[in-house]
Amino acid sequence: MPDRSIFKNIREDIASVFDRDPAARSTWEVITCYPGFHALRIHRIANWLWHRNLHWLGRLVSHVGRFLTGIEIHPGATIGRRFFIDHGMGVVIGETAEIGDDVTLYHGVTLGGTSWNKGKRHPTLRNGVVIGAGAKVLGPIVVGEGAKIGSNAVVVKDVPPGASAVGIPARIILDEQDKSREEKAAKLGFSAYAVTSNVADDPLAKALQGMLDHSMEQDRRLDHLQHEIDALLGRTEDDRAVAERFDPGRLRQDTEK
Repeated sequence: MPDRSIFKNIREDIASVFDRDPAARSTWEVITCYPGFHALRIHRIANWLWHRNLHWLGRLVSHVGRFLTGIEIHPGATIGRRFFIDHGMGVVIGETAEIGDDVTLYHGVTLGGTSWNKGKRHPTLRNGVVIGAGAKVLGPIVVGEGAKIGSNAVVVKDVPPGASAVGIPARIILDEQDKSREEKAAKLGFSAYAVTSNVADDPLAKALQGMLDHSMEQDRRLDHLQHEIDALLGRTEDDRAVAERFDPGRLRQDTEK
């Protein structure tokens, strides 16, 4: 009689798709049309064979899964519960990779090694990690619980729990100030990943830090000034919502009245 835990794990895997992909419409669709779900089921078989010293057969099953899904998972990789691969094409997971529960990967992610030596050479992902499309996580590093890796990032060092890593090479965004800088830089058309607090020895990065902080402070003051003018002129919240951001021309018109 089949182990009931197998069916429980399958139900959990299907439920995780509905939790993390709003495009999923039915259980039948998940079972028949989701390559990430197929790759995970095939890996469970390959991993079972691998740990019973049926290495060649495990690799063969893994190879068939790669052919069918475009997702390559080494049969020696350790994968936890409710693992979800969205889209999936081009995902590569190495032999000594360890993946916790409730982890999400998008297409093009590589969990690779940086050494030809045997032993632990691939990343460890703690519970709840999310890795964006095209990201490369390399070496025997640890990505902490709940951490997020940005799309196309190249991560070669540990990521603390709850932090975000973006850029090439990836820089760690830990606090609210770093996040505010990143948001402001994105509005200006570039990434602030290289100007976080971890680059205090880089004079250029420090200068960019200061510019971003100054720009955010100016935005805050201008926003406060606009609210004061609106209050004097009796404008309502609905009137304020007409403009999505501060308009210098509008301020000039208000002061001329």
